Amino acid sequence: MVRLFCQTKMNALAATNRNFKLASRLLGLDSKLEKSLLIPFREIKVECTLPKDDGTLVSYVGFRIQHDNARGPMKGGIRYHPEVDPDEVNALAQLMTWKTAVANIPYGGAKGGIGCNPGELSISELERLTRVFTQKIHDLIGIHTDVPAPDMGTDPQTMAWILDEYSKFHGYSPAVVTGKPIDLGGSLGRDAATGRGVLFATEALLNDQGKSIAGQRFVIQGFGNVGSWAAQLIHEAGGKVVAVSDVSGAIKDKNGIDIPSLIKHVKEHKGVKGFSGANAIEGSSILVEDCDILIPAALGGVINRENAKDIKAKYIIEAANHPTDPEADEILSKKGVIILPDIFANSGGVTVSYFEWVQNIQGFMWDEEKVNAELKKYIQQGFKDVKEMCKTHNCDLRMGAFTLGLNRVARATVLRGWEA
Repeated sequence: MVRLFCQTKMNALAATNRNFKLASRLLGLDSKLEKSLLIPFREIKVECTLPKDDGTLVSYVGFRIQHDNARGPMKGGIRYHPEVDPDEVNALAQLMTWKTAVANIPYGGAKGGIGCNPGELSISELERLTRVFTQKIHDLIGIHTDVPAPDMGTDPQTMAWILDEYSKFHGYSPAVVTGKPIDLGGSLGRDAATGRGVLFATEALLNDQGKSIAGQRFVIQGFGNVGSWAAQLIHEAGGKVVAVSDVSGAIKDKNGIDIPSLIKHVKEHKGVKGFSGANAIEGSSILVEDCDILIPAALGGVINRENAKDIKAKYIIEAANHPTDPEADEILSKKGVIILPDIFANSGGVTVSYFEWVQNIQGFMWDEEKVNAELKKYIQQGFKDVKEMCKTHNCDLRMGAFTLGLNRVARATVLRGWEA
């Protein structure tokens, strides 16, 4: 199991570097500038020692990779997971640089994490760990330097602890993190933002193809925050969700699953397993179920050379980070499958994080209607910009997104005074 997880992480870094280099060649970037853009701005590794509830001491290693700040403060999540390591965090930090540039929000990219199992720690232990980590990095993050957010194994409460600890050193600073509780300056609409962004991105792609959400058959792998919100919003827009999976199992109904009932079931039973409104299927078959649109919204590296040939979807919307391996990309491209890449498709979360940061700096709260309307504008413009790069460089949507992001970061770098 560990071996497979590590392989996925290596694939993420290799795939990100590969896509970066392909985009660099399309843009004709200077080799020295290319190397400068690839190397992280700063890599931070700290020891986090804390007393456990039973009085014993325990130590964890925390990381923060700050990849690029040419376009603004660095931005990215903090994850708590046993397998966190610098390679994985490095790949995700780099992806954040290109993602924020594609979304055209004034940020760079970063990512962080602590190698721990949050499920084995009490609430008080998690709080102490978060505060120790913040103490070690507080002078390297900040409102105009690096703005963390929640990720795997962390949540709004984690951000509240970071905000409080950081404020002890720097004064009350709500804009230092995003994804906070509403009571501490979090943004309305943030919880649904990534899933809503997936809906808007899918609408933009289908509209470009002369189609709409209504009547399309969807399969969604992953029913956490992103997958469940995407499913709910697609259902409301007239789409038919015919299969869903999560860690507990997978279900299918070719006539369409009653998503509001499924969401209620998941809240009560902690998973889709046992839902009476659909038939149970093997979780491993979810990606190859018959559908029009496949939305991987779980782990990376799930679409690979072994299963790509059996995928029946006409479109893949990458709600997860790096769900498609490079080899699978090539197989699917030959089959004519259109892939909306992760650095555009799941950018709704970081876009609304930007709105949260703006609200904190202004000291003025937006209503949810404004948040959602602004998100839709950003996603629609982002799709137009990606399509323009596809035409300019005669490339697919993934390379369109990468050339768009890379070009914006390269231009900002040169304008700020970079010399070859």
